[in-house]
Amino acid sequence: MKSLTKEQIKEIAEQLDCGFRCFWHKKNGEFVFVPDTLKYPDMDIDAWADEMEKLDHNYGDYREIAQLESSDSFEIMADFVETLSDSNRLKDKLIDALNKRKPFREFKFVIDHSGEFRQKWFDFKNMRMQEWVKKRFDEIFNIEE
Repeated sequence: MKSLTKEQIKEIAEQLDCGFRCFWHKKNGEFVFVPDTLKYPDMDIDAWADEMEKLDHNYGDYREIAQLESSDSFEIMADFVETLSDSNRLKDKLIDALNKRKPFREFKFVIDHSGEFRQKWFDFKNMRMQEWVKKRFDEIFNIEE
């Protein structure tokens, strides 16, 4: 398996964005998704017992496709802001949000109340998440060769 299908990339990006960890089996190409219990310690993981057991018993056969770091997520938000025209008032509101004490929360609040731009944000973020997944997988695959 040298590359992922568009469907696999999309699924991995969505799972990572929802707070899951993604593991790729080096030999059979299987993907396993489990909740990120470090970020979400209160999440009920019973539904993922089989996947957790697979990883526990065969951890060396899997490679993790890493999640975005906070700095990467911030960069995606800042890049989205740059796609907006200077005459758009939303651009100023988002720049202000990114410069506040809790930029992620502030950005989310502004974007959630931005009408049509909310969907544009989600589309932009999804595209960038998919690029992230492709890049991480290529790095992992090159290490394995």
